[in-house]
Amino acid sequence: MADASGMPDVGEFLCFAVYSAGHAFNRVYKPLLDGVGLTYPQYLVMVALWSKDGQTVGELGDTLFLESSTLTPLLKRLEALGHVTRERDPADERQVRVRLTRAGTALRAKARDIPACILERTGLSVRELNRLQADISKLRDNLLKAQG
Repeated sequence: MADASGMPDVGEFLCFAVYSAGHAFNRVYKPLLDGVGLTYPQYLVMVALWSKDGQTVGELGDTLFLESSTLTPLLKRLEALGHVTRERDPADERQVRVRLTRAGTALRAKARDIPACILERTGLSVRELNRLQADISKLRDNLLKAQG
């Protein structure tokens, strides 16, 4: 409900609902990811590479909506953990390709049950979750488009 000035309560803001849901997700993911030795951003990088290995840093950044200045430290840490390698692309020295190591590929089996655990904890059906994900993705895309 809006106060006397007409400002809605923080709980009425869509952006706050998305923001606070993100925090709730992080709290649910943390113990699961601790079990595989990854942070949430590192996990997202690994999921992207499990889907398509050998991506450039730019491709990963586009997929994950991350700038190279944010992504590079994540990749360095994953490389230090032995999960990925980073190498200049021989066809284009300006590009750095990120590839899974054997350990990085093997980690997928350890992380296999995480999506099912998250689904269970949402209390939503697969259909509801898919619809919500599509709606939030559309919202994100609309906001990015409005930004120019």
